[in-house]
Amino acid sequence: MNLSHLYYFQKLAALESYAQASRELHITQPSLSNAMRSLERELGVVLFERVGRTSRLTDQGAEFLGYVNDSLGALEAGIQVGVYFYSTAI
Repeated sequence: MNLSHLYYFQKLAALESYAQASRELHITQPSLSNAMRSLERELGVVLFERVGRTSRLTDQGAEFLGYVNDSLGALEAGIQVGVYFYSTAI
């Protein structure tokens, strides 16, 4: 599982738009689509359903988002603690 794909998933879940998410992530729309397909294949579930121009989370996608938010939040907190300790050690 690619860490970038988890950040992409989180952004797409928040924005519900491949076009808008790809712009904010500074990647192409096909790259975002490929990343989400790869993540879905690896997990064995469909994470998003297309509804017109928007993409909504499936029930499995919503459940996975909770784990992704917790995991990425913990990672970000750990990074901040590391930055804090590093900056006070200098």
